[in-house]
Amino acid sequence: MSPRRYSVDPSKGVLHVEWPLFGELSRALALKVARSYDPEVVLGVATAGVVPGAVVAAILHREFHSIVVSRSLAAETVRETPQVLSAAPPAVRGKRVLIVDETCDQGDTMRLAVGAVVNAGAAEVRTAVSFKTGSYVPDFHALATESTIVLPWDREVLVNGELVPNPLYKDAIEAPGAFPAES
Repeated sequence: MSPRRYSVDPSKGVLHVEWPLFGELSRALALKVARSYDPEVVLGVATAGVVPGAVVAAILHREFHSIVVSRSLAAETVRETPQVLSAAPPAVRGKRVLIVDETCDQGDTMRLAVGAVVNAGAAEVRTAVSFKTGSYVPDFHALATESTIVLPWDREVLVNGELVPNPLYKDAIEAPGAFPAES
């Protein structure tokens, strides 16, 4: 599979998110949701949206499930558009559902996830992301930024038993003007 490198626009910078900030953003996202929506099920978009989705579900004390929507998983090369690779769980039928992803740029992944959940019989669907990064406007977001985002679970990968910098984020990790997000 050809890797999908994350390009960096030097004028917009790189936001290195540390675990404490991620936790606070997840808490803020859950509070924003709770003020105007009462989901019965939280659905994380795998893979990266599972982490904030599970945290938001735990804070809201709601049932959590996942759905796989990806450009690269189960593919020889990175697809131009994402595909739904797992069915929406039966638990969404007749329920108010909150779909959570880590970022949302143009909304291709989120629109596919919403369609799958609606087709599975959800009574109502809303969307939430940790980082709104582009033109798509989710129902809820914790932070809007144009910066390239490096999340704590994306920074390093295991290679031959050793943690090494993630090659997909090489440019973002080494970019001039990259700044850590500290708590």
